[in-house]
Amino acid sequence: MTRTDVTEETEGSEPGGYAAARLRLLTEGARSGPPRRRALAELTDDWLAGLFGSATGGHTGVSLVAVGGYGRGELSPRSDLDLLLLHDGRDDKAVAALADRLWYPVWDMGLDLDHSVRTPQQARKTAGEDLKVQLGLLDARHLAGDLGLTSALRTAVLADWRNQAPKRLPELRDLCAERAERQGELRFLLEPDLKEARGGLRDATALRAVAASWLADAPREGLADARRRLLDVRDALHLATGRATDRLALQEQDEVAAALGLLDGDALLRQVYEAARVISYAGDVTWREVGRVLRSRSVRPRLRAMMSGRNGGKPAAERSPLAEGVVEQDGEVVLARTARPERDPVLPLRAAAAAAQAGLPLSLHAVRRLAATARPLPTPWPAEAREQLVTLLGSGRPTVQVWEALEAEGLVTRLLPDWERVRCRPQRNAVHLWTVDRHLIETAVRAAGFTRRVHRPDLLLVAALLHDIGKGWPGDHSVAGETIARDVAARIGFDRADAAVLATLVRHHLLLVETATRRDLDDPATVRAVAAAVGTERTLELLHALTEADALATGPAAWSSWRGSLVADLVKRVAGVLAGEPAAEAEAAAPTAEHERLAVEAFRTGGPVLALRAQTEPPAQPSDLSDLSGLSGTADASGRGPGDPGAVDPAGNVPEPLGVELLIAVPDQAGVLPAVAGVLALHRLTVRTAELRSLPLPDGVDGSVLLLDWRVAAQYGSLPQAARLRADLVRALDGTLDIAGRLAERDAAHPRRRGVEPPPPRVTVAPAASRLATVIEVRAQDAPGLLFRLGRALEAAGVRVRSAHVSTLGANAVDAFYVTRGEGVPLPGEEAASVAREVEESLRG
Repeated sequence: MTRTDVTEETEGSEPGGYAAARLRLLTEGARSGPPRRRALAELTDDWLAGLFGSATGGHTGVSLVAVGGYGRGELSPRSDLDLLLLHDGRDDKAVAALADRLWYPVWDMGLDLDHSVRTPQQARKTAGEDLKVQLGLLDARHLAGDLGLTSALRTAVLADWRNQAPKRLPELRDLCAERAERQGELRFLLEPDLKEARGGLRDATALRAVAASWLADAPREGLADARRRLLDVRDALHLATGRATDRLALQEQDEVAAALGLLDGDALLRQVYEAARVISYAGDVTWREVGRVLRSRSVRPRLRAMMSGRNGGKPAAERSPLAEGVVEQDGEVVLARTARPERDPVLPLRAAAAAAQAGLPLSLHAVRRLAATARPLPTPWPAEAREQLVTLLGSGRPTVQVWEALEAEGLVTRLLPDWERVRCRPQRNAVHLWTVDRHLIETAVRAAGFTRRVHRPDLLLVAALLHDIGKGWPGDHSVAGETIARDVAARIGFDRADAAVLATLVRHHLLLVETATRRDLDDPATVRAVAAAVGTERTLELLHALTEADALATGPAAWSSWRGSLVADLVKRVAGVLAGEPAAEAEAAAPTAEHERLAVEAFRTGGPVLALRAQTEPPAQPSDLSDLSGLSGTADASGRGPGDPGAVDPAGNVPEPLGVELLIAVPDQAGVLPAVAGVLALHRLTVRTAELRSLPLPDGVDGSVLLLDWRVAAQYGSLPQAARLRADLVRALDGTLDIAGRLAERDAAHPRRRGVEPPPPRVTVAPAASRLATVIEVRAQDAPGLLFRLGRALEAAGVRVRSAHVSTLGANAVDAFYVTRGEGVPLPGEEAASVAREVEESLRG
């Protein structure tokens, strides 16, 4: 039968009427959410039933069945139709013709269709072989035809599922785990897949399947609402894009938020993350229960009888004491029979700390009982409560699952009300792997590994928990966090001196890494400023550990052995000042014999002379860097790249060399900085630091030679030969190498994907950053040739660059340039501001 024949024979079902009614339903502003999904499913049911009725011609022993999401009545605007044509197998030719009369009108409507034609026996056999088919059939719903045929299949499929649950549920658990590994966690992704990511709609469906097995059940509180919220977001996403997509891309988030009546994309993500958190936690609890039930069923009957007490033949559950009022039972932490949460306000923290120390989950029943009956802690907290919080935070990786259990039942915000503002708060920065709340817990996990190197581990752990608490408030989160940290410290029982230390740690938690990577550590003003902010050697010790824990908890792009060595160098210098040692005035280091040789050779030849020397400095605190994963930012030709040499991999392998020291001597002339930066960009070399100074020539010789001392590393493969670098540098200096054109050609040959429009660049003057030079700080989107463009802009502004400090986090470049006038003095205020404006305009142009 041809497609035309099929369409003509089904005209009586009025597909045009369905299309018009569907369009009206989807464009009605008054109806959305579950009512619209139900109405769309009912409208589609009626249309398909009409198609079926006009196409069967009195044929019996056949039915039309909705399965999967359509079977649940969850039709989003662009959902596909999951349909099963069920038949008794008596007339295969007639059934094939009927299928054509059904499927072609659906395709003509432009709807996606997932269809199958099977007998009940075939359907059961396929379900037994394919878990996804079986999951779809669990939601089978009769649409038209032989109701008895559909009902018999539903009954048989449910019976098969329950009988096979001990085998199929582990398969389903593995399927969910594999999908989570592939798609990531919904509640931490900036562009999440609402369906496939962990905590998404697929997981919610899997929990329904577990409940249908009668083997275990998910925590039901909040689960239906979480599922509804994700479906509402998907509906709005389908209408905004006009496509059947489940990925919530950045460019659609504000439009989807507006459609749902939310303030902006951040409010939308926070709602999505909260729903995903509920589903993920329900999944954790459910799969633990499945494992417990399956383990208990695997015990031989005789052994079970031997283990039985007087409890009707059931095995007596062994209970091992962990703490006052807290015991372990069947692999979980539960409350003792004598526990009285209504009389013991410290019990929630004591139970949580005991669970984390034992590496066990808190049972759902225990957490809910604590949430329902525990008395609130007095203010300030008793010493035991504070000690139990510190114990919980210092337990390492097990802290995460225990904290999430407390958070699921609202206990965290009851203990720390300020937590509500950071809970499920997204961070729109590719460097961050986590939401703000999870990042704080991850920082505490990392800090737990550093407690042996500080004198006050309790202050380190609490500072780790609070360091970004200000991100829930407007303005600088460090400033807001300082006030919050001081208040929280007093509430949980720290004295005034300890509260002041915690406030200082939160206020300056970014100070060390930002100073080490963006400032000249040889400038005494830099070291004195940090010493003044920190105040004491013990606070510096805590801040050093917090800095490392924070960076490691941020993501692989935030820390490397290179950054670690810079921070350690800064800490050593600041510690000397705090110990009473004078900050040495920065003096130009006497040129080495190699420097003098290069300078003489450059003067003699009238061109650049290069020397490459390997750098293999070990990272600072090597015993504390054994689990670093290295830097992996955006790779491009700007002089930055995806890998800081020297990064330690997750297996703890020995660091690679930090790169090479590139020494360049060239007769003093204009355009040296952009020429060198451009050549390095063309050769895909990552620039770490850059220092420039003028060397006088021997007595009796007029003129000077510029010496550039840069640290570089190969972005890809091995380093280029010095001869090639020199040849290109010669051409760049004499103007025969069109660096800008070459970079533009490369960018055109490999265009970047269009994404969200980045914020405009910003160039500022850092106040009082140095007594010897003016510090121009540049924040911009990393791009090919950025360092080259900056060099040209500074040359055009008529300033001399004394040193450059290059830093890249993800797609964001933060570079600091120490500049002076030609005679080597800092720029006056007005002139410095003017230079900053000129550089910013050049980047925007």
